[in-house]
Amino acid sequence: MTSETASAVAQGAIKKGDVLAVARVAGIQAAKRTSDLLPLCHPLLVGAVTVNFEINDTSIEIEAQVETVDRTGVEMEALTACGISALTIYDMCKSLDRGMVIGEVALWEKTGGRSGHYRRTDAPLDSNLSD
Repeated sequence: MTSETASAVAQGAIKKGDVLAVARVAGIQAAKRTSDLLPLCHPLLVGAVTVNFEINDTSIEIEAQVETVDRTGVEMEALTACGISALTIYDMCKSLDRGMVIGEVALWEKTGGRSGHYRRTDAPLDSNLSD
């Protein structure tokens, strides 16, 4: 996004309202409805969802964390939360900046489930991201 768009989001100057608050709620709702959106994805009891944002000069980083007590992981719920949060940001800011790009989405860490623990070991997808 342009620096003007990132600044407008940070200052709460987007006409549609508080972009990050709406994007957070959208992400939480999406995580809870993932099995309705993705064919063959198991419905799970989602215990907690957090969606956080970091505003940079020309981007907004999104991080989602999902917890469950079910027997499987909730990585699809976390990835869905990030994607829908990003789409919400785009929708709310498109009148100011139609050139925004939704960048790479990646799983950074997963614990539990049949496959056990996973932690990404390669370099961040974007040099602005930290581990």
